[in-house]
Amino acid sequence: MSDTAATILVVDDDLFTAELTGMVLEMSGYEVIIAEGGLDALEKIAENSAICLVVSDMNMPIMDGVQLFKELREQEYGQPFVLLTGDNAEPLKAAHPDMDAILTKDENMQTVLPELIETLLARA
Repeated sequence: MSDTAATILVVDDDLFTAELTGMVLEMSGYEVIIAEGGLDALEKIAENSAICLVVSDMNMPIMDGVQLFKELREQEYGQPFVLLTGDNAEPLKAAHPDMDAILTKDENMQTVLPELIETLLARA
């Protein structure tokens, strides 16, 4: 990673969960911006060109994680996108092979998520 910390947008309608995810990423050296839901995420991305990766919850009202991903791609936002789900990730992976990564929220997430992000940012 470079001297400047990568900026990651964490999207979740549950602020407590978003802050926990953000703390995991901040402990790994990333800058974190939190968006409360998909519409807030679209605004934050439009306002901040430094965001280089999105980590989004799947199940959110108004706009779920898949809808957010599709909207961002329609707007030609090509940065890596990680979807987090409380359910089994495999069906979502099969349904959305174009998504950069889909992770199940579990006890391994605080280790797996930062490693995954490091890999995705190295590719970007």
